[in-house]
Amino acid sequence: MTANPADRARWLRRAEWLVLGTLLYNVAEAVVALWAGERADSIALLGFGLDSLIEVMAGAVVLWRLLVERSVTGQRRIDVVERRARRLVGVTFWLLAIYVTVQAGLTLWRREPAEASVVGLVVAGLSLVVMPVLALGKMRAARALASAALAAEAQETLACAYLSLCLLVGLGLNAWLGWWWADPASALAMVPWLLLEGKEAFSE
Repeated sequence: MTANPADRARWLRRAEWLVLGTLLYNVAEAVVALWAGERADSIALLGFGLDSLIEVMAGAVVLWRLLVERSVTGQRRIDVVERRARRLVGVTFWLLAIYVTVQAGLTLWRREPAEASVVGLVVAGLSLVVMPVLALGKMRAARALASAALAAEAQETLACAYLSLCLLVGLGLNAWLGWWWADPASALAMVPWLLLEGKEAFSE
């Protein structure tokens, strides 16, 4: 944890910009993915857009926590908001786990391969590049600020990158080998981790 007030203020500003940037990116990603999914009649892309909306919720919660620290001086108030923010982010992990389970389960049940969309592929590819960079930046800021809420939201950003990879790999394997189940199967493998992250958010 950064003890120097000037260093902490600098890390706080950096964290705010990283979280705000992630939030705005996820809003744009949701709009584009939902639009492309509707046009292509792609369940995978529609689900990708819904995932982005869940991450918008997490980003908004953490941004609130950071802005509270900037506006108040009492450490006790900051600690209370930190715990609340961490738990709210934990809830978004569970929402994401539910989304992945339902989405992947329906895809496997109906034997529906991920449908290709040029716009969708571009969005997924861009997220695969952008999200890890944002996540690593937020992890560094979380360590400096000793913020478990920010660290958890950074993990959720990494989850977005993983889902982007699942979508791209699923489309590729389906086109190359006919493995239509690759996308939902790889996504389901992430569910235990999502549930664990959500549970840890409620631990002291």
